[in-house]
Amino acid sequence: MAQADIALIGLAVMGQNLILNMNDHGFVRRCRDLKAKGILFVGSGVSGGEEGARYGPSLMPGGNKEAWPHIKTIFQGIAAKVGTGEPCCDWVGDEGAGHFVKMVHNGIEYGDMQLICEAYHLMKDVLGMAQDEMAQAFEDWNKTELDSFLIEITANILKFQDTDGKHLLPKIRDSAGQKGTGKWTAISALEYGVPVTLIGEAVFARCLSSLKDERIQASKKLKGPQKFQFDGDKKSFLEDIRKALYASKIISYAQGFMLLRQAATEFGWTLNYGGIALMWRGGCIIRSVFLGKIKDAFDRNPELQNLLLDDFFKSAVENCQDSWRRAVSTGVQAGIPMPCFTTALSFYDGYRHEMLPASLIQAQRDYFGAHTYELLAKPGQFIHTNWTGHGGTVSSSSYNA
Repeated sequence: MAQADIALIGLAVMGQNLILNMNDHGFVRRCRDLKAKGILFVGSGVSGGEEGARYGPSLMPGGNKEAWPHIKTIFQGIAAKVGTGEPCCDWVGDEGAGHFVKMVHNGIEYGDMQLICEAYHLMKDVLGMAQDEMAQAFEDWNKTELDSFLIEITANILKFQDTDGKHLLPKIRDSAGQKGTGKWTAISALEYGVPVTLIGEAVFARCLSSLKDERIQASKKLKGPQKFQFDGDKKSFLEDIRKALYASKIISYAQGFMLLRQAATEFGWTLNYGGIALMWRGGCIIRSVFLGKIKDAFDRNPELQNLLLDDFFKSAVENCQDSWRRAVSTGVQAGIPMPCFTTALSFYDGYRHEMLPASLIQAQRDYFGAHTYELLAKPGQFIHTNWTGHGGTVSSSSYNA
């Protein structure tokens, strides 16, 4: 995790050694090895930046659960508070669960930031809005479902003026850095076969931004659409952008919780998904009112497979859908890159389709490599076809990547 998130504390509790390590990746091995020696090992994700350090962070502890009663009062005492005083800290799960949850938090943070950047790009280059005008729009959005820390600071950034009285943002080099947690989330998603497409695109967007010198050269040679002139209702399209941002945000969080659910299956963790949403409601970078709705969804159905199947989020996306599609199609016509808006919409369309063209992929794989396929009428039975009449009946062995 980030350097500011690191702490190493040794405590002696009730005759047992309790090790608290906030930045480590060998949790499974360490938890098991140290448990055999009578040592309780805990790893905790921490989020909040400077404000969290001063007023209370979001803490995500995991490891040996026997340690939790010994540290619970301390952790929940220093954590951020929300609502009627609920601490943004609770036990996450065994072994590396705390840090995995923190990693997914950071991946979602990548997605949130990129989505806001895409909304900003549409506002600036399609609607031609001025800095202060965009700042006001984000301030207004922060009074809606999008109420969050990142929307709030975006308004402040847009308003901020340099010492010469000019806005600072246009002077900043458009090459974004990263510390790696978004990449780790995307790698984990690939490893466990979970389509966390939005976070992956957010990481790639930063990679593309880092090719600044190449992009300068490409901008002189590669042409996009003819000069685009927006001739619609600006106020209406601004609302389309807001709804596209909200719908895409729902997709991002739905994908993040899909990854958490799969990791819980892989490692045998019992995760409290509503509790995780509560931990993120305050103190951390992605804190928002939106997370309360996620907690409510898991309170209604702790076994919820996907946020999109919850009535609240289903209705929210349906309400945003027309605006979402207009924002994406207009941006495409204007030549605006929107990797996260578009991948979110593609995921939604893919997830809601009963039939996808993957049947053709299976046929292609069997044609050139005898990889076999299943029939809709006989799932679980793998068949090879001699497509050309020149092949044999022997199929390749099966394996899972």
